[in-house]
Formats: sequence, structure tokens, C-alpha cells
Amino acid sequence: MKIRFILIALCTWIAPAHATTYTMPENPGDTVISQFEDEVPLTRAEQDETLLDIARRFSLGQTEILRLNPDVDRWNVKQGEIVRLSNRHILPDSPHNGITLNISEYRMYYYPPAVPGYPQQVMSFAHGVGRQDWKTPLGQTSVARKVKDPSWHPPESIRREHAAMGDPLPEIVPPGPHNPLGNYALYLNLPGEYRIHGTDIDKIYGIGMQITHGCVRMYPEDVEQLYNSVSVGTPVYIVKQPIKVGWLKNMLYVEAHPDLEGEEMSFAQRLEIANQLIQKANNGIMPEVNQEALEATLKELTGDPVAIFERLDMPETETVQVDPSVPAAPVPAPAAAPVAQLPRPVPYKADPPVAAPVVPAPAPAKKPQSKPPVSSRGYYVPSTI
Repeated sequence: MKIRFILIALCTWIAPAHATTYTMPENPGDTVISQFEDEVPLTRAEQDETLLDIARRFSLGQTEILRLNPDVDRWNVKQGEIVRLSNRHILPDSPHNGITLNISEYRMYYYPPAVPGYPQQVMSFAHGVGRQDWKTPLGQTSVARKVKDPSWHPPESIRREHAAMGDPLPEIVPPGPHNPLGNYALYLNLPGEYRIHGTDIDKIYGIGMQITHGCVRMYPEDVEQLYNSVSVGTPVYIVKQPIKVGWLKNMLYVEAHPDLEGEEMSFAQRLEIANQLIQKANNGIMPEVNQEALEATLKELTGDPVAIFERLDMPETETVQVDPSVPAAPVPAPAAAPVAQLPRPVPYKADPPVAAPVVPAPAPAKKPQSKPPVSSRGYYVPSTI
């Protein structure tokens, strides 16, 4: 399979982009969605800025864009520098209706109601989730109510926490630019005031991180789009699927994400889960997958879907005239379909690399006097609500 680079025009830095909308695969059994077939989308910074500013424009979270660009200085992307974007995702194993939140990948999938005569679509948004000591609950729920310009009534437990840090909170935080709920909130039918909500101007870079008190936090422009798209009663499925497996045409893909903090798995555990999912996706039969590619995916945890198996179409058979007076001979069990052993993919290698121009390495930037706080995993840590 050839992989090509494609250069995407960078949106103007004045207007952030909305959700990425994908058309569902033609085959009802396929669950891999992509914007560009067999291509790696890139963009070029049009000014000196941060990697997180670019992430917001393309509805990517902080964790996601850092994994895609491990060699890019998140705080100093120079004008003209090439930045890699996301292209392909495997849909979570959940009903394809309403909203699915896969907290393992900090990503939401919304399936708008089908329109007769048009292919089904799915919209994808980045979001933040509950941190280790304030986990986002799992399970099925629904949108209980929608509130524009909500006031925030911080629970007593959160007020005690902030007071202990020297940051006391009032009993009510009115709507405004510093309200942690942002301008829009969708309240979930769960005990404990769990919501899908926006964010204030102080926590924009917390999207795509394990940083909230259990709520699901979105970019302001994304939550506005979601708020105006869904109705009260829309089903919501909250899942935790760090490893996903899915088909696209005749190719089987696997996708693996880093563990959430406090829930680390060993490689053996990941491999066991992946093998179970692969067998389930292949009608209960374990195919001869590209083991090298599978193991590399489970070790590198880039979040990119990687092809590990290709099923081949069965050859056509000739129609034979049978004499009905002759007893039929026993029919042997059909032979297993031939399998193809894929070479290990070489990600991001152009063939030839003509669409992505080579950009000279920028001169080392002066380090700022101070940077926002960083967690043990190297991620920017904004304050929590």
C-alpha cells in the first residue's frame, strides 16, 4: 500500500475550524473513516506560533498533535514549518447513533440523524476528560438538558480543593469568559452534574488531556456546533477503548493509544486484547496477521490505524451441470480463504515525496523565560475546574 503526503492549506489564525466530518464507509461492516485515502495530511505554519494553536484549528487535542509531531517544539513552531495532522480513525465499538465518547483517545464521535438519499456521516471532535482522581464515568446515558451561558455552582469538594491550593472559588461563577463551563453545556443523565461543556479562555490548551473533574471539555467553537446539532434525549455512550480494530474494504487495521494515567497496561496485556478484537472482527477466526506490524503498533502507541491483514476475494467457480439421477457425493468443507502477509508498513514515507516540500530546519529558537506548567508526561497542565 502506497502512502503519500498531501499538503493542507492552513486555516487563518483568526477563525478556528469546526469538527471534522467524515462520510461513513460504503461497506456497512467497515469502521475505518478517513478524509484522504492512503495519504498523510500535512500543513505549513503561516506564522510563528505554538503547536497547540494549530491543533485547535484542526480540532485536534494536545496529546494527539504531540504524538503526531514528536520532533516539533510545541511552544515554537516557526513560520513555514511543516506539521503533520490526523487523517484516519477506527470508529469505537459502540452503536452508530448519537454521541460516543472514547476517553482513551480524547475524541468524540457524533452520528447525525441519517438523511434519506445521502450517505451517513460522522462528526469527530477532540475533548478533555476526567483526571485520575476524578474519572469520567463509563456507560450509556443521554443528553438530559442543554443550557446556553450556564452558571457554574462548584461542588463543595471542588471548593475545598481549590481553597487548599490558595485559589478559593465563589459559590456561583456567573457566565463569562472565565466560566469553566464556557458558553454551552449539555447536561448528561447521570448523578453528579456531569456535562459536555465548553471551556474558558484560561484552559483552551487542556483539550485533549486527562485534566477535568470528570466532565468532558471541548473547544468553544466545537461545543457550539455540537450544542446546535443535538437534541435533548440524544443517546450518549461513554467508552474506554485504547485499542480498536476495524475493516476498510478488505484491509484490517489496528489502532492503539497510550494508557490513561493510573491505568497502565503491559505489552502482553495489550497484545491479548488486540488478538481478541482481531478474532472478533474476523468472524471468530484468528487470521495470519502481520505480527511485526501489530507488535510495533502496540509498542509505539501513536494512535494511527495500521494495516495488519488483507483478506483476498475468493476465486469465482464455474457452474457445473449435475445429473439429478446420480446421488450427490459428500461435499468437503470449504478451504480457508488465502491470506496475504503484508510487509511492515513504513509510515509517512512519500512515494515519491513530491507533495510535501522539504523545509529547511529552522534556527534554534530562544527559550522563553518561563513556560506553562508541565506534567510528568510532558504535557501542559492548565488549572482544573
